[in-house]
Amino acid sequence: MIPVAEFKQFTEQQPAFKVLKPWWDVLAEYLTVAMLMIGVFGCTLQVTQDKIICLPNHEPQENLSDAPCQQLLPRRSPEQMGALQEVKGLKNNLDLQQYSFINQLCYETALHWYAKYFPYLVVIHTLIFMVCTSFWFKFPGTSSKIEHFISILGKCFDSPWTTRALSEVSGENQKGPAAAGRASATIVATAGAAPGKAGEGEKEKVLAEPEKVVTEPPVVTLLDKKEGEQAKALFEKVKKFRVHVEEGDILYTMYIRQTVLKVCKFLAILVYNLVYVEKISFLVACRVETSEVTGYASFCCNHTKAHLFSKLAFCYISFVCIYGLTCIYTLYWLFHRPLKEYSFRSVREETGMGDIPDVKNDFAFMLHLIDQYDSLYSKRFAVFLSEVSESRLKQLNLNHEWTPEKLRQKLQRNAAGRLELALCMLPGLPDTIFELSEVESLRLEAICDITFPPGLSQLVHLQELSLLHSPTRLPFSLQVFLRDHLKVMRVKCEELREVPLWVFGLRGLEELHLEGLFPQELARAATLESLRELKQLKVLSLRSNAGKVPASVTDVAGHLQRLSLHNDGARLVALNSLKKLAALRELELVACGLERIPHAVFSLGALQELDLKDNHLRSIEEILSFQHCRKLVTLRLWHNQIAYVPEHVRKLRSLEQLYLSYNKLETLPSQLGLCSGLRLLDVSHNGLHSLPPEVGLLQNLQHLALSYNALEALPDELFFCRKLRTLLLGDNQLSQLSPHVGALRALSRLELKGNRLEVLPEELGNCGGLKKAGLLVEDTLYQGLPAEVRDKMEEE
Repeated sequence: MIPVAEFKQFTEQQPAFKVLKPWWDVLAEYLTVAMLMIGVFGCTLQVTQDKIICLPNHEPQENLSDAPCQQLLPRRSPEQMGALQEVKGLKNNLDLQQYSFINQLCYETALHWYAKYFPYLVVIHTLIFMVCTSFWFKFPGTSSKIEHFISILGKCFDSPWTTRALSEVSGENQKGPAAAGRASATIVATAGAAPGKAGEGEKEKVLAEPEKVVTEPPVVTLLDKKEGEQAKALFEKVKKFRVHVEEGDILYTMYIRQTVLKVCKFLAILVYNLVYVEKISFLVACRVETSEVTGYASFCCNHTKAHLFSKLAFCYISFVCIYGLTCIYTLYWLFHRPLKEYSFRSVREETGMGDIPDVKNDFAFMLHLIDQYDSLYSKRFAVFLSEVSESRLKQLNLNHEWTPEKLRQKLQRNAAGRLELALCMLPGLPDTIFELSEVESLRLEAICDITFPPGLSQLVHLQELSLLHSPTRLPFSLQVFLRDHLKVMRVKCEELREVPLWVFGLRGLEELHLEGLFPQELARAATLESLRELKQLKVLSLRSNAGKVPASVTDVAGHLQRLSLHNDGARLVALNSLKKLAALRELELVACGLERIPHAVFSLGALQELDLKDNHLRSIEEILSFQHCRKLVTLRLWHNQIAYVPEHVRKLRSLEQLYLSYNKLETLPSQLGLCSGLRLLDVSHNGLHSLPPEVGLLQNLQHLALSYNALEALPDELFFCRKLRTLLLGDNQLSQLSPHVGALRALSRLELKGNRLEVLPEELGNCGGLKKAGLLVEDTLYQGLPAEVRDKMEEE
């Protein structure tokens, strides 16, 4: 005997799979259990009890026919029965075996196949129904998706974040305009208060309006860091699962196929059962050629299970009909509506999360099945499809991670002396930032999609804001705050058109630093937003690939004092607009592909500093025109390809700083000594072999850099520069240092490393300002100095 439990494996699924079973699948499952019980019961009776019992037919041999037993055994009177003579068979002492033989023979030959195999057919058909119902739960291509979906669905349903998000939204939706108006003062006070004062705000609210105490249960606001991290991981899982499942419709197709197969199976079973059910009869006529063995050829047999099997057959057909109707309804449900599309419109209207996207294909189909079980599942699941909900969660996690105490540890003074808070590569902007009212500079780097909250206005000392690859949205109400407080603005992005427009409306701005590229088709035009609103702008820095100076620069020509253009090697062609910058004091044209000094520069009468670093300058014959720039004190021509300095340099008598490092100079003109105002001269990293003696005329020279040249000797006139404080002679080919170095009493830094010196002059002891820390030389040379000289240098 086979227990029903052995068939459990055909329908066994994980308990969690029940959420994907609509009511018709549940009903079909119970029907299959009932049909299986019928089949198993019939099989049990068939195996354990006699199947058929046969008796010989007493009609003469010539009257035998294939008529039923009722016709072969007509009713006779007692007199007729007495007149009948007993027919005796062949005696062989095997009567019991003869009857058993006839029973088995008639069962196999006379009984209809439907009557014989009915219970077995019921079991087989029921097992097929079970397989068809649960096949998509077992098929590898679908079961993995289903298991993954059920796992994520359960976690989303039980997540504390789901409860919090829905409760917050429902709380917002329950606030009517009238209630909002009556409680506006309390709400504003609570929103602006610190977390420690939230309890006091709630207490005031209870005293003012006791009937509204239950607007938001305290438990909703509690979400610890661990739960927040788990919810964050769920968002990522849902995103990846959605991308994976929406690619195909294998689940939808598999469900349709197994349903169609069940309908076809139902129709076939119904037809042949209705046709053959009448073949189950109680009396069966049996005619076999066994007269030589038993003495009879015709028998009347009794099918002992016929009455019970006929009743079971009608019950089975009834169950099959109900099962078939559920399958037909399933097909109707599958085809009368688009199940490969799922809209969260009702959820969006109910929760207020308008960004919940609609889904398609297998993702949509599973959600439709979930709705048949409980629509609350899809509603709670939708929370993890909302970007708004995800951003709220990120914000909460950020606030947990970045406490005010942790942020205060990151405060540092920047180059401008402002107290700066720098944050890099965060998923958002922590609200706790706005509790640090002492912050003067805020630097945000690689932080995506920043939207400044109203709390920004709490940073009353904010003067500098840096947004480096951090797209930012600013509410209109906060633009007034930044316009009144912000002095320095730095924006770095991939393309300059990504610079927020509100930046160009900060009227109080004094410094604006922009970094980004123009699109290739717009680089030549170099169109920049209007700067007319920046009435107080003094410093403008632009690092891009502009083909010319942006025309909008002239909008601030009247008050712009410093202009920096860094072109990263792209050639800057049109520079005529520079002539309009009459108030310009400092000009940087770095890596602009310049081959000559632009003539527009010579029109800048107020210019004090010019930096032409990292260009392609080969000749600087135009240096004579700098005499028109009477206020020019600093000229940086470093990192170019200049091969010589023209004699016209003597005209630059007001020049104080001259940078000619990283060029191709081999000599310096003697006229350079006529630049009497020169205080700093940097000609390092060139190919100089000697210095002109006229360098000793530079009586105001304080800093001289000659490192990384090919100098073999120094003129004694050099040591007439008595104000010299820094002398850099490293990495040359000097074989000796003149004792006249002792005349440089103000010298505090002397670099001699990388030369061919064998000994240092003891006159170094006369350089009163030179200490051991300021003398850069090999240890062996230093130890060769007299002991009293070393002791003097080592004195504090």
